[in-house]
Amino acid sequence: MSVTQHLGELVVATFALAFTRTPSLIRLLNPVMSRLLMTPLPAGPNALLTVRGRRTGRPRSSPVAYLDFGDRGFLQAASNDLNWVRNLRASREAVIRKGRASRKFEATELAPQTAAQILHDLLAPFPRSGLIAGVAGEDRPPVAVLHYFRLRVDDALADYARVAMRQPVFELRRG
Repeated sequence: MSVTQHLGELVVATFALAFTRTPSLIRLLNPVMSRLLMTPLPAGPNALLTVRGRRTGRPRSSPVAYLDFGDRGFLQAASNDLNWVRNLRASREAVIRKGRASRKFEATELAPQTAAQILHDLLAPFPRSGLIAGVAGEDRPPVAVLHYFRLRVDDALADYARVAMRQPVFELRRG
């Protein structure tokens, strides 16, 4: 593991510990992160997701970790019961904004087995982090964060499938 990967491991483990133990911290930092994501400053794998509200129809924005492959990308939620997850399931359309650039996508929630295979394949080349696995427990950091820091937590496809059942994965295709 490189020095950069070790530093990334410490950063991800610290954030995983903070966010899994104190979910209110996420709600507190979301407005700050949302504003940061509208500036040209680099923000790693983070982007601002805007989805139409399922009840009001008004646009709702949330910071997310986004894995970008040009015309295709992936979002992984921290849990099934987030509002942006419910809204994205209902609208199936999303706008991703990084800095001043924004792109519209069509969203498809992936079945856990399909998501597991994609997550496994994306992270397979990277070294495993026992530290992050120990700190995060069952709540894994989003795949975009792990991919950014070139780390992985799980080994077996079944591990990824269990994670995908609790933390849904969406594929975004340019619309």
